[in-house]
Amino acid sequence: MPEPEAEPILLGDLAYFTGDFASVGDLLASQVDFPVNEVINLDPPLGRPIEVIHEDIGTVGEAQAVRKLLEQDGVDIVLSSAHEYFTYRDFMLDWQEDNDGPLMPTVHGGVIPVNVGGRPGEPIFRAQGSDEGQGVTNALYAEALGAEAVVIMTTPTAGYQLTADATEKALDAIGIELLERIDAPGEQSSYRTEVQRAVDAAPDAVIILAQATESAIMVKQFAEAGWAGTIIGEVGWSEPEFAATATAEALAAHEVVAYPSFHRQDNPAWDFYQPLWDGNPDYTQHTNADDPYSFTTYDLLIVTALAIEEAGSVNGSDWAPAMFKVSSGPGTKCYTYSNCLALIRAGTDVDYEGVTGPATFSPGGINAVIPVVRIFGPDGEIADQVAVDSERHLEILNEVAFQFEG
Repeated sequence: MPEPEAEPILLGDLAYFTGDFASVGDLLASQVDFPVNEVINLDPPLGRPIEVIHEDIGTVGEAQAVRKLLEQDGVDIVLSSAHEYFTYRDFMLDWQEDNDGPLMPTVHGGVIPVNVGGRPGEPIFRAQGSDEGQGVTNALYAEALGAEAVVIMTTPTAGYQLTADATEKALDAIGIELLERIDAPGEQSSYRTEVQRAVDAAPDAVIILAQATESAIMVKQFAEAGWAGTIIGEVGWSEPEFAATATAEALAAHEVVAYPSFHRQDNPAWDFYQPLWDGNPDYTQHTNADDPYSFTTYDLLIVTALAIEEAGSVNGSDWAPAMFKVSSGPGTKCYTYSNCLALIRAGTDVDYEGVTGPATFSPGGINAVIPVVRIFGPDGEIADQVAVDSERHLEILNEVAFQFEG
């Protein structure tokens, strides 16, 4: 008789096919599909293949999408709780208590306070650090460029508001004057009024915290207004739509156009991952392997699967400690899913080091990414990357980060 098929592990991806991020929905979905289909399911954890359900949240919101994934689909993993998590947190905590799950890795969860997550009962583990960290990176880069006074422009999305708050506090800590914070509406076809207001303030630099298309419109309209200075953004500017919408002409007109990102290692993890992505047109049609969302999503899901194997279950109480165990020393250093998986199955403690680096997590489940700034060239391609002082970054982040009480 044939062996019975293993029960799949169901992963519900909180996806963006409508709403503010609809333009990058297929791209973000591909970044989830890649590690699952091209790597993990070739030899899945516990012998159980991962089945992905991309659930659109752009219209119904996170809370309703999560309820559907749990109550109707019975998912074991909810991927990428983000801006709206606190609108359904009480529901999730009750569900966790009753069901010991779901597992909650998140690519986009940087808005969740730094001390929430990383534990049984709330097993949230974040791929990209905190959104507040981006604000600190932007402030430190503005300082490095010699800026003495800046304008912040942002839109209502919770993550951008949180980053703007952190940027304000970091600027104050550093001693840079905030001339104005301009809160613009989202999803507009023009931001000329807000751009002119910023120009009139005469800043040394402008920090824009908005979705890629919105940001690109602002960058283009700053150039059209005759202001050609320093503009610093957010990690979503890594997506191809930003440079395409801003246009090479506008990017070339400014002194600096840059965004905060995460250091990518040149190590065996990159050597395995990069040709696998860049050699497959299903993925290169969207972006390349060096896209920060591509490699941070990859690392997060590789660690997620390794921790399931280490835990021996998809229970949050087993998986949360396993996430720390497979990504931290002491243990045998390993760089690919297959090598790490073989070591775990042989009873060996492992320490996965990925494309983003050590892959270690803070007590609250935040990945210890290394902050850098990527700088656009006049052709819309990344021309340079500069490191940020990680010790000073951590010092200021600890000073400005919101600590949840409750």
